[in-house]
Amino acid sequence: MTRRATRIPLALALLVAGLLLRGSPAPSAALFLAAYAIAGFDVLYGALRGVLGGQVFDENFLMSIATVGALALGEFAEAVAVMVFYQTGELFQDYAVDRSRRSIAQAMDLRPDSANLLVDGQARAVAPEQVQVGDLILVRPGEKLPLDGQVVSGISQLDTAALTGEALPREAGPGDEVLSGCVNLTGVLTLRVTRPLAQSTVSRILEMVETATDRKSRQEAFITRFSAIYTPVVVILALLLAFVPPLLMPGALLSDWVYRALNFLVVSCPCALVISIPLAFFGGIGGASRAGILAKGSNYLEALARADTFVFDKTGTLTRGYFTVSQVSSLELPPGRLVELAALAEQHSLHPIGQAILRAYDQAPDPARASQVKEQPGGGISALVDGLQVVVGSARLLKDQGVPLPEDIPSAGTMSHVAVDGAYAGSILVTDQVKPCAAQAMAGLRRQGARRLVMLTGDSEAAAQPVAQALGLDSLHAGLLPQDKVCQLEAMLAAPGRRGRLAFVGDGVNDAPVLARADVGFAMGGLGSDAAIEAADIVIMNDDPCKLVTAVAIARRTVRIATQNAVFAISVKALVLLLSALGLSTLWLAVFADVGVAVLAILNAMRGLKVPRENNACMVDSPSPQPVAV
Repeated sequence: MTRRATRIPLALALLVAGLLLRGSPAPSAALFLAAYAIAGFDVLYGALRGVLGGQVFDENFLMSIATVGALALGEFAEAVAVMVFYQTGELFQDYAVDRSRRSIAQAMDLRPDSANLLVDGQARAVAPEQVQVGDLILVRPGEKLPLDGQVVSGISQLDTAALTGEALPREAGPGDEVLSGCVNLTGVLTLRVTRPLAQSTVSRILEMVETATDRKSRQEAFITRFSAIYTPVVVILALLLAFVPPLLMPGALLSDWVYRALNFLVVSCPCALVISIPLAFFGGIGGASRAGILAKGSNYLEALARADTFVFDKTGTLTRGYFTVSQVSSLELPPGRLVELAALAEQHSLHPIGQAILRAYDQAPDPARASQVKEQPGGGISALVDGLQVVVGSARLLKDQGVPLPEDIPSAGTMSHVAVDGAYAGSILVTDQVKPCAAQAMAGLRRQGARRLVMLTGDSEAAAQPVAQALGLDSLHAGLLPQDKVCQLEAMLAAPGRRGRLAFVGDGVNDAPVLARADVGFAMGGLGSDAAIEAADIVIMNDDPCKLVTAVAIARRTVRIATQNAVFAISVKALVLLLSALGLSTLWLAVFADVGVAVLAILNAMRGLKVPRENNACMVDSPSPQPVAV
């Protein structure tokens, strides 16, 4: 791209110098030929490679034969200008794509560098590849689980967001199966390895991303598909026009018909197509970037324009990804007092539930009011608050403390129970919240023609069902691991009668394989993981679901502009080609038709830079009058 950016101004300067020296034929021609060589040597080389490789009829070949035909007619300036315009369009396209594309492999850094292998009771750091099935490993708080295994001893909370997308940590204790890639949060765990590194969950995720990328169907560029038909037809017609009439028509001069044929080739120059169509997609990419939507290639916009099935992850995609207190149920104490006691007990906790209770208290807790704070691994916290013995945590913790629980405890959502001086005092429902714009985004996609809206999530059915109902989704699949999401997506892709494209929207490392496998993968770039962003084809930078609607509108308008340019250019060229074949068109008319069509098509393509007002996309952090509890 850097070389092309240097060659274009140099070729353009030589072109202008040649035009200024038109009165001196030899120097002018030399400057034109130098400019042509600088601007078009890679196109000529590409055409030669295509001919030698059996791929004759592509845009490089047509550009080469048309501009060489212009040179043969003595129209050096036309040949150089066409090649410079073509290279400029290619430069814009390369810049737009290269700036946003990165390698998936560089971001998929999920494997820990070492594992703490227990040998004779002592932990020794070794490479994960050296650990065998049945070996014992030690995982300290803050470390990633390097291998799949079963907990032998210890109780801890695991951050499984990298695998399941769940914001709420999961408890792991003796006998529980745990997966590599999770982060150990609180306690020390001893694991018995159940799978070697090559078969671990992390390795399978990496392999799925790689194979899914290989299997992704990539849309062939429109101009290449068109040139496969247009180029051979034009070349064959030019040859017939040059040699058949002199053989069949008495008195016909070969030189006259060769001139007509070369004129025919100049008219057939695909300048308007090879420039305006890539620029239409570049305009769409640029307009999307201004709206905070980064597309990694024009082919993804083309595929998105045909999408009619949208599949979503839940946490961080349709929901905020952090917890809030949505309901307080108190038996005798005022609800505010219940939250106050719980917050004072949780004031030193880093657990997401404790943080949510502290936010609900909305005051700076006084450390002097709480003492004898004791965290119960996997259960909750007990503390002496204002002289009262307060226990905050799971139902199991309260039962272990000998606190009787009412029979009518709600089971939905994530419930944190509170006991005061050995008596059950109430409960605090802690939930994730649907993003304020999510419902608006779903309605916008329906207006855009979406036939199916589906959710695939690692969360439980109880947590996911309210979201699906609130947003009016067509179907829900919950409790899925990354490989399960891929299986579900594969089934939808293989559904009989499927015509449109399928888009998946996610934000976690666990979404990377399915993002890569979908026809179009969307990643939430604000809070999304690096792996999801790299595996995705389009990235929404501010996590606003309404940007999906904007992206679809931009994609469809971009394809519409490209189609308009193609129909306009082909129609005008067909007319002038007919006039050229009949000898009714001069070379100057041919040049004017070619350049004029190109200019109009380029101006039309530039409309893509304007962001369509399909919707007034709201920000994710904007207030919601009535948030939907999950």
